[in-house]
Amino acid sequence: MEFDAVVLAGGRSARLGGVPKALLTVDGGTLLSRSLQAARGARRTVVVGPDPGDLPSDVLDCREDPPFGGPAAAIAAGLSALAAVGRGEPAGAGAAPLTLVLACDMPRVADAVRALLDALADVPANAPGGAAASPVDGLVAVSADGRMQPLVGLYGTVALEGAVADAARRNALEGGSVFSLLASLELRKVPVPPGSTDDVDTWDDASAMGVSTPGRGPSGALGPNSTLEANGEEPG
Repeated sequence: MEFDAVVLAGGRSARLGGVPKALLTVDGGTLLSRSLQAARGARRTVVVGPDPGDLPSDVLDCREDPPFGGPAAAIAAGLSALAAVGRGEPAGAGAAPLTLVLACDMPRVADAVRALLDALADVPANAPGGAAASPVDGLVAVSADGRMQPLVGLYGTVALEGAVADAARRNALEGGSVFSLLASLELRKVPVPPGSTDDVDTWDDASAMGVSTPGRGPSGALGPNSTLEANGEEPG
């Protein structure tokens, strides 16, 4: 089934001293590029956040309103950007029935995306993204320790747009959590491979996952004695 993708890359990275997570590197590629690779089967992809530069020509970019308005506002902005493109295309080429939502700070997220796509085979043909009577509105990743990760999810586009519209009516997008945004949706939990939803929030996380700052090289270690902290930047 066809899907579009919304990649969230607009956080403040407060515990990383403001260093953009999207530009951190692992194995020679940025975290953003790894997220885009994970979403490579999408019909259209939009990155929501500050302009990272050097995006592939077929990837859209936009900004949440207001900037740093949080993940719910970012999802809303991404859906709006995808819808705007769809309105300019030939009839019948509108939004894909599914929307993949990804945060850009998970180095191994491609494994989780594959698990979600594989799980579609076990979902009734009309769900998610199909008939309104469908009992399933989307698939959401669940880590090996049982934690649901809504920023690795494959959602019915109509259902997700409805949740965004409802949150907008309640003025609940800015600063709103993704869990609150998706609370009304019927989601199927999909177990994903261990480590595939681990995210980079602190320099300790980065060091544990082999993530480095641009220019340090693919094996550059980060931690309490890193060059960044020596230069006065906070480690988290």
